Amino acid sequence: MSFFKTILSKPFAKHLGIVIASGIIIIILTFWGLKLYTRHGKGFPAPDFTGLTEQQFKHMIQENELRYAIIDSVYIEDAPPGVVIEQTPDAGSMVKKNRNIFFTINSWTPEKVQVPDVIDYSIRNARVMLESFGLEVGELIYVPSEYTNLVLGQHYKGKPIEPGTPMERGAVIDLLVGQGLSNRTTAVPDLTGLHFEEAKQISQDLSLNIGAQIYDSTVVSREDTLNAFVWQQKPAGDRDHRLRLGSSIDIWLTTDSSYIMPDTASVDVSEIIDEDLPSSQEEDIDEEEFF
Repeated sequence: MSFFKTILSKPFAKHLGIVIASGIIIIILTFWGLKLYTRHGKGFPAPDFTGLTEQQFKHMIQENELRYAIIDSVYIEDAPPGVVIEQTPDAGSMVKKNRNIFFTINSWTPEKVQVPDVIDYSIRNARVMLESFGLEVGELIYVPSEYTNLVLGQHYKGKPIEPGTPMERGAVIDLLVGQGLSNRTTAVPDLTGLHFEEAKQISQDLSLNIGAQIYDSTVVSREDTLNAFVWQQKPAGDRDHRLRLGSSIDIWLTTDSSYIMPDTASVDVSEIIDEDLPSSQEEDIDEEEFF
């Protein structure tokens, strides 16, 4: 009974009320303090720092009482070195004072990658491996060998390059390819209507090279170059016309769709890879026709 009397007594009720009131006051003060600390409702749009160098955006950071950190860099050939490529949070997002803005900037030099070892690979597998490292396949240079279409060496600007050599991303690697013991040929693919990279890949799949690349007056910018397509080639695409492995096809490119028919046929590489010519037919081949 003494326990219930204590609970129901006035002193106990008075102290319990003080505890509850104190708790409410503490909660109110806590939320009020957090509101002041976080500046609730006092955010402002983040400035757009894209395209600015560190020296240029520093004063904007100070004016807006922000902080910043450069967390990454990429290399974009068309963008000036050292400028902001990306920011987090994005421009226009609501931020508060002392907020950290994270920047990705354009590197001053291209990213370096190591040249893989593609020797003893087929042309197609070598290209896949080089592209996975950020490199490009340049010219296919055919050399005498008992192995047909097997990569025997890799060159950069006319000189052998060892696997593991650091190179700028996007560097072009030429491949020395075995010509085989026979005088093999392949049908000329129809590249009409294809973009340059597509035409180059199809030609290389057939062990051919892209020779001269001639752009007409419609191609004036880098974007035009990327969008240009083949409207003429020499020699013309013809399954009955054959070229020796390693030969080149000259192409003319444009952005004017009126140059070609809309129903240009696609190229099926598997259907036009050649068989060896009989020796009697090989003797009749005019080398000037292919080179």
